[in-house]
Amino acid sequence: MKLIKVDKSRYRSHLNKVIIACIAALVVGALGIAQLLIAIWPSAEGTHFHWNLTGVIVTCLMIGTVLKKVQHHEFMTEVTYVWRLKQQLNLITRKLRKVKEAAFAGDVIAMQILNYSYAGSRLLWQLDDNTITMDELTVSQSELDILAEQHNVTLDTERFEPDSLKSY
Repeated sequence: MKLIKVDKSRYRSHLNKVIIACIAALVVGALGIAQLLIAIWPSAEGTHFHWNLTGVIVTCLMIGTVLKKVQHHEFMTEVTYVWRLKQQLNLITRKLRKVKEAAFAGDVIAMQILNYSYAGSRLLWQLDDNTITMDELTVSQSELDILAEQHNVTLDTERFEPDSLKSY
């Protein structure tokens, strides 16, 4: 997955609209389905937890299905890209300890993975205005740059291959 420049204002606007639509759909759908089920099968005890839960579950499945179908729509371009980038960075984070060990042992592929992780994290944190840990990221990137220079490695996010994570 290549890192691309994302228009922050468009991303935030579209993400907020998607979130609001999902929340509205969840409220209306869950309550509507639960009320329909309660009307069809009322409980003499007055507890309708299982119908309410069923309404929530069915509505979540419907929302997920709709999101899956519209993910390729132009409106969803930035939202889908950031979602996939977060998934990719999560996969790297799960193997981060082994990747760092390999990178400090001189593994070129591990260095490229770390470089991609740092660049992707920087992109996400800037989009989400999460600048609190940016200094820590800068320190990690500097350490990686020094390590790459010691091993004569040119770091490039374009060289990252998701399948390379399987080695770690």
